[in-house]
Amino acid sequence: MLLGTWNLENLYRPGGKFGPKDKAAYEAKLASLAATIKALNPSVLGVQEVGDPEALADLAGMLEGTWHTTLSEHADERGIRVGFLSSLPVFVVADENRFPAPLRPVQGDDTGKPADRAGRGMLAVTVTTRAFFFDVAVCHLKSKLLSYPGGRFQPRDEGERARFGAYALYRRSAEAALLRSVADRLLKGDGRHHDVVVLGDLNDEVSAATTQILLGPPGSEIGTPGFEHPDKGDAQRLWNTAPLIPAEQRYSRIHAGRRELIDHVLVSRSFLSLVTEAGTGVPGTAATALPSVGDEDPAGRRNAPGSDHAPVWIRIER
Repeated sequence: MLLGTWNLENLYRPGGKFGPKDKAAYEAKLASLAATIKALNPSVLGVQEVGDPEALADLAGMLEGTWHTTLSEHADERGIRVGFLSSLPVFVVADENRFPAPLRPVQGDDTGKPADRAGRGMLAVTVTTRAFFFDVAVCHLKSKLLSYPGGRFQPRDEGERARFGAYALYRRSAEAALLRSVADRLLKGDGRHHDVVVLGDLNDEVSAATTQILLGPPGSEIGTPGFEHPDKGDAQRLWNTAPLIPAEQRYSRIHAGRRELIDHVLVSRSFLSLVTEAGTGVPGTAATALPSVGDEDPAGRRNAPGSDHAPVWIRIER
């Protein structure tokens, strides 16, 4: 069974403010996305940047067999949200966007207006198979791409860049704390006995402070001496499967020519024992060809086929 996450990049039907300009561009995007999903053959795929629910349904309709689409009710100002595309039945157990108490609202811009919720909801589902069931949460944390008043994507000066960089970090950190609180409920106090997966576009790399918030107690990371020595922290930990990805594949986006792994799959201790393989792109291929993106308006790629992200996935056996 393969589980993964993929930022579909601007998945809208044509004709709107953010979607492709015409039907031909839309169909080319769907065809490219569908070809990758068919090659992946996932049982569960967490997805991000779904602008139109109908567009995800269109994509599912291009796949063979029966597919279920499940979406968060909490979209951002562009209408994008997270969800799941799955060949297995699922039911929603959480769909949240408010920061957990006692975490207070964070500053979002120069006006000082506080933000008390995530830009996009955190959606969790229970997945049922013939042999067992497990919980999966999907997210899309605040982007490192900075936007400024008036729709600008370039700052007036370095002071403005620094401030808005801090605001974005405040928001992403608070969103990571919300996601961790959702994970805590799914773990039910002991991830050694509950199968939990947390995946999505974290918008930062493995060692980033916001990504580290999700791990729980330190120690036992894959590849460290402590990994082979269980301890009481294993009950609360999540393990990032990134170290299991072959080094040449360990990226999901190219920013200004630099490869970055900003999409992640994290698992509980019990689920980690099921993981046999991890990767990016399509299984069986080497490095994924991706466009290099910069700090510009994300709508600039509205007519581009495919996505500027690569899927990130794990394979499990039980």
